[in-house]
Amino acid sequence: MGLLIDGRWHDQWYDTESNDGRFVRESAGFRNWVEARDDAAFTPEAGRYHLYVSLACPWAHRALILRKLKGLEKVIGLSVVDPYMGEYGWQFSDVEGAIPDPLYGLDYLHQLYQKAAPDYTGRVTTPTLWDTRHETIVSNESADIVRMFNSAFDALAEHPERDYYPEALQAEIDAVNERVYHDVNNGVYKAGFATAQDAYEEAFTAVFDTLDWLDERLGGQRYLAGSRVTEADWRLFVTLVRFDAVYYSHFKCNRRRISDYPHLAGYLRELYQVPGVADTVNMSHIKQHYYRSHPSVNPTGIVPVGPELDLDTPPNRDHLPADEIDA
Repeated sequence: MGLLIDGRWHDQWYDTESNDGRFVRESAGFRNWVEARDDAAFTPEAGRYHLYVSLACPWAHRALILRKLKGLEKVIGLSVVDPYMGEYGWQFSDVEGAIPDPLYGLDYLHQLYQKAAPDYTGRVTTPTLWDTRHETIVSNESADIVRMFNSAFDALAEHPERDYYPEALQAEIDAVNERVYHDVNNGVYKAGFATAQDAYEEAFTAVFDTLDWLDERLGGQRYLAGSRVTEADWRLFVTLVRFDAVYYSHFKCNRRRISDYPHLAGYLRELYQVPGVADTVNMSHIKQHYYRSHPSVNPTGIVPVGPELDLDTPPNRDHLPADEIDA
């Protein structure tokens, strides 16, 4: 995992030592918005935008899910990087599941950032939403891209009726997102990339305190914000689906598996079985990326064969009320 400094690529890992062994995630470098307004710099148009993702990356995965569920596949183009992230960062290839860059024939994703901002300093991440008209990056902040996909393209979407950030639930969604982001989505990284015992244990405790809280919450309601699926569920899902295969062992988050939780386990299976969602999950890319791309965590690069994940068993959650269980 390298970065650009003044537009030049450096193969440089995260600096945890200056943060007492703690992993600190950097903020996204591009935070523009696609808006359905005539005076907006970026307006919704079919074929104008292109999404760059890694199927291994949970942050990219949540944008990919919204693109799928809203029916934007014919509106927004897609490229998928190789699961292995080496000395030059995310790379394009023809390995199974990858989709090369059709716009410029790039070899590495950092070349796209150099095209958008020749003097850019920062990490090169997925998802990255590209504007072909102005030839620049709209955003590389997944939370913003999810919100854009949810509503900005409704005039072009196959499923504009699906709203994953409904006004009546926004305060509840935001509150859940805040804790889940810090202690689960990013929490597993804070545990896995820690280089000090106390930093690791601090993150580990927060991960499982929050998973316990989520499991209890889901024992009394079907989804995180109540009886309908919202963006809060998809933001959590991308971490849960990786947890037993990667975070439990690779990131040392091994108090218990998601499959050991009575409510989270069924909730994960239910979300996975929403039509179209399984198509966005590529466990081979997920495992290949994490176990091969982090030599400081797994120096041998050996990718474990297991575990076998049971995501297709009926979730048995029909006793809980639901407004929309298939979208």
